[in-house]
Amino acid sequence: MKVLKVNQQHGACEHREQTRLYRIGMFANMNRVTIKALRYYDEQNLLKPVYVDGENGYRYYAANQIADLHRILALKNMGFSMEDIRSIINGEEEKSILLKKKQQILQEISALTARLAQVESYLTKEKADLSSPVLIKRLPEITVCTMEKRIKSYDALFELMPEMGEEMERLGCICAEPDYCFTHYLEPGNQAEDILIETCQAVTEKKEDSDKVRFKIFTEVPEAACIFHKGAYDTFHQSYAAVLDFIEENGYEICGNIRESYIDGVWNKEKQEEWLSEIQIPVRDCKKSHSII
Repeated sequence: MKVLKVNQQHGACEHREQTRLYRIGMFANMNRVTIKALRYYDEQNLLKPVYVDGENGYRYYAANQIADLHRILALKNMGFSMEDIRSIINGEEEKSILLKKKQQILQEISALTARLAQVESYLTKEKADLSSPVLIKRLPEITVCTMEKRIKSYDALFELMPEMGEEMERLGCICAEPDYCFTHYLEPGNQAEDILIETCQAVTEKKEDSDKVRFKIFTEVPEAACIFHKGAYDTFHQSYAAVLDFIEENGYEICGNIRESYIDGVWNKEKQEEWLSEIQIPVRDCKKSHSII
């Protein structure tokens, strides 16, 4: 028997005489795991075989290792990483790791609940439309050239852009890639005329301010509710309604200036239905400020 061979090679270790060893295949079958899993736990230094045959490389496990394997499997089923399991096996306090895992699971539940709320918000509408969904995303830090001006109506934006472009060219500005141009509305309310705006174009570096434009750095926006708008600007109210509903229904609040980013427009598309813009609204998640303990 193989157990006798082990005893002969380790005769000085008398306690091994009563140890029964199992080949890796049998040990795997006994515990309803795969041989691949046992080899992986060996590589991760979680469960080493008590004996490896030098002649054929066969791995052997002892009966008293079943408890160790069950502990690993239980922790794995709770979602612990291999690193966490290794820390527990190496003696790190279990309670602190369990509390950390509890907090992680609660955060995952919160994220799944938020996803469920988004699905339900679409289902409650008369017509569920996923052609232009609202997404929460990060807006990176940017350097911009800005022009502030009061315009008579939204149509005057088309006159402002070329004027700003000429001044930027005079100052030697280089537009950042990918191109990013957007507008801020600097006064509250939805005005149809006499509108104070700030038009911004991302650039590669700041230049000296002029009497027409200024340069500034916009810091990163960690979270923004964003929706793409296809078509003319006079239908922006439809996309605004969708994104504002999303913000309210999903527990967010607005925490910064709204941006209207212009991707395609009159400058490169002949048909209005091909114009593409994006509404970007900085938000904070109210739920995160009330974390569950």
